[in-house]
Amino acid sequence: MFKQTWLFLLVTLAGFINRQQQDVIAYLMEENRVLREKLGCKRLLLNVEQKRRLATAAIKIGRNTLKQCAFLFSPETLLKWHRTLVARKYNGAGKRGPEAKKANEVRKLVLRFKQENPDWGYGHIHGELKKLGYKISWQTVRRIMREHGLLDEPDKPKRMSWTTFIKSHFESMAACDFFTVEAWTPTGLTRFLVYFVINVQSRRVQITGIHSCPDEDWMLQQARNLTDPEHGFLKGKRFLIHDRDPLFTPQFRKTLKAAGVRTLKMPKQSPNLNAFSERFVQSIKVECLDKMILFGEKHVRYVVDQYAEQYYNHERPHQGLGNRTITPTVCDPPTTGSVLCRERLGGLLKSYYRKAA
Repeated sequence: MFKQTWLFLLVTLAGFINRQQQDVIAYLMEENRVLREKLGCKRLLLNVEQKRRLATAAIKIGRNTLKQCAFLFSPETLLKWHRTLVARKYNGAGKRGPEAKKANEVRKLVLRFKQENPDWGYGHIHGELKKLGYKISWQTVRRIMREHGLLDEPDKPKRMSWTTFIKSHFESMAACDFFTVEAWTPTGLTRFLVYFVINVQSRRVQITGIHSCPDEDWMLQQARNLTDPEHGFLKGKRFLIHDRDPLFTPQFRKTLKAAGVRTLKMPKQSPNLNAFSERFVQSIKVECLDKMILFGEKHVRYVVDQYAEQYYNHERPHQGLGNRTITPTVCDPPTTGSVLCRERLGGLLKSYYRKAA
C-alpha cells in the first residue's frame, strides 16, 4: 500500500512537471511566432558562435520536432549549420601548421598597417602585402578588416589626428625659449637669461647665448648665428616655435624669415604649446640647476654646457626616443664587460657604459 502511494505521487508529480514544460514550450513557440511577425522579411544575421549553439540544440530534437517549434529558422537551415560545423571540425585545417602560421602573420600585418596608417583602405593594404610577397586576395584583407571593425564608412570624412600632423612636420620644426638662472656675482644675486633652441625631431639642444640683460641687438645676432648657411642650428628648418616674450621682436622674426625660417608665435589662449622646450627646462632645472649654487657668469656657462651639450645631447636616455640617446652609437653597444660610470659636475650627473673589449 505504501509503495502504491509513492508510485501514485511520483506519477502525479511527473505529469505536473510535464504539463508545466509543455506550457513553457508553448509560450516560447508563441514568442518566436510574434518575433518572426515583427521581423517581417528581414534576415537574422548570426555569428559563428550563435549558429553553433542553435545547431547543437537542434540536432538533439530532430527534423520532425523542429518543423513544429522552429519559426525563426527552417529545420533545413539548422541542420545545414550542424553539418558545416561537423565538417569544419574534421577537415584537418587546425593541424596545418605552416598555413595557420602564415594566416596569423597576414592578420597581424593587416592590423598593424591599419593602426599605423588610419587612412589606408583594404586596397592599399593588399598592395603592401603583395609587395612583401604574400599571395592573398583583396577579399581576404577586406574580411579581416571587417571582422575587427576597421572598414571605413563610405560617407565618413577622413580626418588626420594632431599627433600624425605634428610628426609629419617634425623634420622641419624647431622650438626656442628662455629660462632663468640665479648666480652670485660681485654685485650680488644676478639673474641670467639662457636662450636655447631645440630640434623637435631629434630633441637635440643648443645653448645659443647667456646674458644678464639681453636686448634686440643681442637677439638679432643670435638669429644670424642660428641661420648661418654652413653651421647654423636652424639649417634645413622651416618653422621656429616661440612664445610671446617681448625679446622676439618683429625685426628678429624678419631676420629669420629672410633666411627661410618662419616663426610661429604661440597664441595667448594656449601658452603650453611649446611642450618640447618646456620639458627641457624642467629637466635641466630638476636634474641640475636646482641642486647647485652658482657663482658668476663663467660658472653658469660651464654648468649649463656640461648638462646640455655633454650630458643631455650625448649621454642621457630620452623616453620620447624610446629610451635612446640623442646621439646613437655607430654600432650596437657591447653586451659583455664591466659597467663603468661617467660622472659630470662632481657626480651630480651620472651615465653608465660598458668598457670596450
